[in-house]
Amino acid sequence: MSQFSIPKFPQVGKSLHTDLKNRVQQYFDEKGIKSTGTSKLFTKAAILITLLVAVYIHLLVFTPVWYIALGECIVMGGLVAAIGFNVMHDGSHGSFSTKKGMNRVAASSISLLGANHFMWNMKHNMIHHSFTNVDGVDDDIEIGSLMRMAPTQKRHKLHKFQHIYFVAMYSLLYVFWIFYTDYKKYFSGKIGEIPLKKMAVKDHIEFWAVKIYHAAVFVVIPIIFLGFVNWLIGFSVMSIVAGFILSIVFQLAHVVGDTEFPVANIETNKLPDEFAAHQIKTTANFATRNKVISWLVGGLNFQIEHHLFPKISHVHYPAISEIVRNVCREYKLQYIEYPTMRQAVAEHVRFLRQMGRYD
Repeated sequence: MSQFSIPKFPQVGKSLHTDLKNRVQQYFDEKGIKSTGTSKLFTKAAILITLLVAVYIHLLVFTPVWYIALGECIVMGGLVAAIGFNVMHDGSHGSFSTKKGMNRVAASSISLLGANHFMWNMKHNMIHHSFTNVDGVDDDIEIGSLMRMAPTQKRHKLHKFQHIYFVAMYSLLYVFWIFYTDYKKYFSGKIGEIPLKKMAVKDHIEFWAVKIYHAAVFVVIPIIFLGFVNWLIGFSVMSIVAGFILSIVFQLAHVVGDTEFPVANIETNKLPDEFAAHQIKTTANFATRNKVISWLVGGLNFQIEHHLFPKISHVHYPAISEIVRNVCREYKLQYIEYPTMRQAVAEHVRFLRQMGRYD
């Protein structure tokens, strides 16, 4: 391995993170409620998974006319993303339920979508949530030479048009995730420059079991029932929809003009800010007053609250967001928020254009 070294956060006298945790905990104590999911979240999870299974069966068994089938494939792509946001995401952070078994089941819904939980846990929970927007560490902003997502990345001529072709790139996320990047991480033994944790025998078994299951359920069986061409069209539509939704929601939270892309000090290898301040400066919220969007994306439009409190279920983010806002005012930190999703998308496109044209 090269001389790569994971950066560290500086030690500070007055901890913003501690202050935030104390105030948020006080909120839960006063309300007398748990910080995990509620019955509404469990109901939503059941609805989303039931709908996915129902649409899948209807497509295979009843084989509707092509225009209805395409519509159902679009819906299926949205359901894949929604299950990832609402069920798998909270489960993988241990915030879905007070019961560990329920969290494991919710987290395992990623297997239903064909992805590997071991890889996701390290890529998302351990790396992205610790070193958000740190170039060379955060795998979420590493798309190789095809796109420039941070000011510290090298600019190529192709990037001049990335604010246009990003739609196609994002649409490929799901296919690449399932059929390429999981395998790349598995066989290379690392995510970017960071080595994977040692996989136990059960982790290896789970990896291959999930991949075989996904190939059987989403490739082989549909081809048998529908034929290769029909399967290819349907699977492509579903994957494009799922990929774009998954990509855009996460990118709107970090890759915009107001967020920072911190660089560690060369001599000390320490980042400029302590953990909580780092998360606030590298993260943005969007459309937080839109209840429909909040329901569909599993509260990930409250991304600041999620990065500060990943073990708190997203159903509580609207309430604790007021606490976070007040603390940001006291510490003179910008609470980055775009009122609507349209404004957030416009800012993301503007930032991509800027990254593609200027060093």
